[in-house]
Order: sequence, then C-alpha cells, then structure tokens
Amino acid sequence: MKKPTSISGIAGRARADIIAMAEYASARSLVADDAQTIFLDANECSYEAFIGAGNLARYSAQQPKELVRHFCEWLDVSSRNLIITRGADEAIECLFRAFCEPAIDNVIICPPTFAMYAQSAILQGIECREAPLTDDFGLDLAAIDTAADKNTKLVFVCSPNNPTANVMDETAIISLCERFEGQALVVVDETYIDYAIESGAARSLIPAVEDYDNLVILRTLSKSHAAAGLRCGGAIGSQPVTQMMRKVLAPYPIPQPVIANVGSIMTPSNQKRLAEKRRQTIARRNWFCDELAKSDKVERVLPSDANFVLVKARDAAKFCGLAQQAGIILRNQSHQPRLENMIRISIGSDAEMQRLLDALNGNAAPGEKPGRTHKIIRKTSETAISVTVDLDRAGPNNIQTGIGFYDHMLDQIAKHGGFAMTLECDGDLHIDPHHTIEDCAIAIGQAIRGALGDKRGIGRYGFCLPMDEALVTVALDLSGRFYLDFEPQFPASHVGDLPTDMVRHIFYSLAENMQANLHIAVTGENCHHMVEACFKGFGRALRQATRMEGSEMPSTKGSL
Repeated sequence: MKKPTSISGIAGRARADIIAMAEYASARSLVADDAQTIFLDANECSYEAFIGAGNLARYSAQQPKELVRHFCEWLDVSSRNLIITRGADEAIECLFRAFCEPAIDNVIICPPTFAMYAQSAILQGIECREAPLTDDFGLDLAAIDTAADKNTKLVFVCSPNNPTANVMDETAIISLCERFEGQALVVVDETYIDYAIESGAARSLIPAVEDYDNLVILRTLSKSHAAAGLRCGGAIGSQPVTQMMRKVLAPYPIPQPVIANVGSIMTPSNQKRLAEKRRQTIARRNWFCDELAKSDKVERVLPSDANFVLVKARDAAKFCGLAQQAGIILRNQSHQPRLENMIRISIGSDAEMQRLLDALNGNAAPGEKPGRTHKIIRKTSETAISVTVDLDRAGPNNIQTGIGFYDHMLDQIAKHGGFAMTLECDGDLHIDPHHTIEDCAIAIGQAIRGALGDKRGIGRYGFCLPMDEALVTVALDLSGRFYLDFEPQFPASHVGDLPTDMVRHIFYSLAENMQANLHIAVTGENCHHMVEACFKGFGRALRQATRMEGSEMPSTKGSL
C-alpha cells in the first residue's frame, strides 16, 4: 500500500496500513460535555455494579479529559503531545504497532537495559538489534550507528537505565535525534527520572520534544508516584507521532478507578508529600550504599540515579540466597551481558534495608520470619490513614498526622513501647483536629491488635511512670475485652496544637480497638508534663504487656 503524500516528517515512517487507517472515534470523543449527554451507543448497563460504585457501568474516554489535564499539569506539556496508556509498557507496544512493519523493520536497544523493549519486539515480530553500552554503561553512538540501517524505526534509550541506574548523557541523546532525523524515533524511557531530578543529577528531556519531532519520552506513575499497581503512564512526542499511537491504542484503555486515583495522587498536597518521599528514598539509598560497601560479600556498589542500586557481588547466587533465607527477594542480573555476579536491589523502607544488611552480615537467623507486624488502611470521608506497627523492632518511627504535638505523643508510645510505627494521615484539619486524632487512635489500636496475633507468649500486663511533678499510673491488660477507666483533670485546654479534651478520647479509641482493659490515673501541675506522662506511661505498659516471655498462652481459658 502506498503511503499518502500528505503525511510528512517522521510520521511518514509509520506503517502504511496505520497511516491509511481511520482513527477509532467513540461517542465520548464527539461531545463536549459527557455529564449532559445520554449515551445509548455502547451497550453499557444503566445501573452500577454495586451500591456506591464510582461510574463503573460506563466506559471512560480513550483519553479521559480529567486524566489528560493532570498529566499536562504534571509534565508541563500540551495535550496534543501526550498519549496516556496503561503504564509505559503499553506506550512501548503502541510504538511498535504504529511504526514497525513485522519481518521488515528493526529496532535498536542498548543492553544491559530494560527487558521489555526486546520482549515487545519479539511479540510484534520485529528484529531487535543490539548496540551494547560502553564499559561505564554509557551510550555507544558508534555501535548504534553500525547497527542501524534504512529499516531502523525505533532506538531505545533508558535514562536512568534499568538495571544500571545511571543517567545517560543528554548530549549523546540529542545527537541520536539529529542522526535519525526523518528516519527513526529516539525513545527515551524516563521511568526513573524524578529521582535523578530530585538529586540534581539530570533533567527531563521533555522540553526537547519541541525541537525534535522524532523524540519520544516515556513516563509513568509507577516509580515516581508509588503507583505501580495503578498501571498508568504514557508518552510525550510530536503531535503526528502521538496521533499515530492513538490509532493503535485500545478504544477504552483507562479503567474508571484509575482516573479517580490519579486525581488523588496529583493533588498539590500529595505531590509535595511524594517529593519528600523521593528525597527520603534518595537519602536511604545513599546510606544503604555506604553500609553495603562495607560488606565482604560485595566487590562494588555502582553509583545510582534511581530508586534502586546495582551491586557487584563476589558470588551473586550466594548473596541472593542469604537474602532469600531472610525472606527478601532480590533480582540477580547475571544473565545480562557484562553483569556477571551483579544484583539489582530496590530501595525499600528503613526497616527492610536494615533487615537485608543484617541478613548479609549474619545477624539474621536463617529462615527468620517477619516480626509481629500489621498494617491498617483506614479511609473515611474525613480522613485517610495508613499505619504499620512492628512489635518486634524498636523503631524507626515515622509519624505524620499534621498535628505536631500529637505526632510527638504517638512517637512516645512507640518509643517507650519498644516497637516500630509508621503512620501517615491526611485529615480534614481545615475543620478541626477531632477526626484526625480519633481516627489515628482507632487505626493504631487495630494495628496493634492485629500484630499481637493470638497473643501466645506475651506478658499481657503492665506499669506506672513519674515525670517531674506529674505522676501517672497505667494498668493494662491485653485481655481481649474492652474497658477504660480514665477521667483526667488537665489544667489547660491545649498542649501545643493538641486539645486536652481529646486525650481521654485517644485512649478510649486505643483501648476499644486493641480490645484491652486500660486504667490510667494522672496527677500534676504542668499540663504538658501530665499529658506526656500519660503517653509515655501507656507506652511502657504496652512494652511490658507485648513482650514475649515464652510460648504459653497467658490465660487459664486457653485464649485471649
């Protein structure tokens, strides 16, 4: 089939049948306001799948307007240069389907690199040519030039590269765009670029799309926005390229729940939170690399611009085996060219990275099981809370309720309780702190109760504590029955930003959701001391009560 002469530039390198094919148009793409339109065109149901369902009965548009708006604001691009897909993987598939003729065209990859490029080529019947990275894992422009011919349609560059974690030289990428102008697309996978941007190691090449019509940038929410399970990403390129990609994209690729969840992810407050999470990940990565380099099982820890590191072990199989004995799965990369005995390690939480170090240093017993941990996700119309407790690990604690003094008090519970707690809450503090305070206490109580399991071997009971002129007596029984005796007389209405009339409510919610008997009596003159003594005393009582003292059930009934 002869290509229409009206198609010029890089779009003219698309498959002839795709150029000739009309783009699919659903009814949703033909109206300005979906909310004011009755759609009887797609055989959808007139009722929802369950009470309270969020528009699940209806297809979303191929490129939902709200989702497009979020991506355009995030990436500072025009909608004409954007296509949203089910993760960056689907964007890769669309590029193959739109531009590569099976059994005729070829693509170039630069191993060691992300395996999906070669996998997609195989699935689409496209020849995949290799131009290996240099010894320091940079682009080898001469090798790419040698591999290319007139049928080369795509050149893949991963930056930061997976699995080597390094950013590719921007000048080299631009030279590829110039070298393949009018012939092939240079596809730059920026899945991990936000970590490099955060550390100042690189910038995104999205602005260069305006200058090079054969440059395509892949982005995803999977890594930078902690949304791997959401499967939402896309590509940024010149309008003719994204238009060709839309032709081969499924008519309704984006599930309705994805649209709603991306809206929550992209709020300004959550974007700020995620940026801080990335900074914490970078700091943890740097600390972990320093600690790992001390291990006699490691030859070299390679520099990283991503949220993972590549490590050259003395024996990769043995290294991974030690980790697996401690319940930790790593990715052995020895099958890739020039990566013999190299292992890719994702950067997890503080506790997870410490556990890996312990396993490698022989401080974790073989077959060690995870501690008494439990995670609670609590969502209401007023708060969204995630809390995790580990009763067998003393910290670290990370508590963020938005109420400074409350954070301090909850940290006191975990610190004096001798356990680790991570808590994040997004609550309606613009109204007042009541819902946040109450719901956090509920979630913590549920998490502790879940972590205790069947309570076999625990101390069960506990404790009293002085703090300057204040004295608190705390009696705690993890009995499985709820009761609270606590009638404090605090001499002030607030301590910091915590209303003191909520203190009893906090312990009520904790006791109720832990299913515990709790008696607290406090005396004193300084309100700050009195409140803090209550939280410290409760933490100390909890330390005694949750401490493992054997394997017996601490009850004559045989259960708690």
